[in-house]
Amino acid sequence: MRVDVLGITIDTYSMSETVEQIFQFINNKSETRVVTANPEMIYASGQDQNLKRLINSADIVTADGIGVVWAARQLGTPLRERVTGIDLLQALFPIADRYNLKIFFLGGRPGVALRAGTLVNEQYPGIVWDEHHGYFGSEEEEDVLEKIKCLQPDLLLVGLGSPRQDYWIAEHSSLATVSIGVGGSFDALAGTALRAPKRIRDMKMEWLYRLWKEPWRWRRQRVLPLFVLKVLHQKYLG
Repeated sequence: MRVDVLGITIDTYSMSETVEQIFQFINNKSETRVVTANPEMIYASGQDQNLKRLINSADIVTADGIGVVWAARQLGTPLRERVTGIDLLQALFPIADRYNLKIFFLGGRPGVALRAGTLVNEQYPGIVWDEHHGYFGSEEEEDVLEKIKCLQPDLLLVGLGSPRQDYWIAEHSSLATVSIGVGGSFDALAGTALRAPKRIRDMKMEWLYRLWKEPWRWRRQRVLPLFVLKVLHQKYLG
């Protein structure tokens, strides 16, 4: 079941249901695209029909952020929880470890994906993995593609920033069984960007904590009031 938020259809799966769906796709060897849709991305799709089609054609579209959860509640189809990129990865790794799945980490500044993969593998040694940073140009892309093909990953985690990562995944959907756009998750996994303390996450204020730690984010988050207004317009005026 999905809820329509400004023309983007968001899955109503809980975190555990999302993980279950992903592993069903892996078991069935079914090529799958997962989009983690946040308010900024949903708002941008209102001005970009190609982006809207890209998101809505994904196999799973998760509610990446409390703003999307709020919007769904306003529109009459409540979501049980948000399913962010980083939280989804943390839920996937233990199962990937148990079944010795192959994971490719693609994205981030040079060295970040390597450190993220190393730390994840220390905690989950059953995972088979490889990585490449996200700062590659067109002349290097063929080497990156070949590296991914050599691993034949069950999970391809792409942190190139939205929407670049989602267009890239759609263009190269045959590289892995399941491909997920994960934004800046590698920085959190590598420890180069600290997440908000759990009590702040539980208060649904992680966005404010990140803005405090990374003031440059105001340029992205300035669309949030506009997102709220558009959701209320959809609620009351259709």
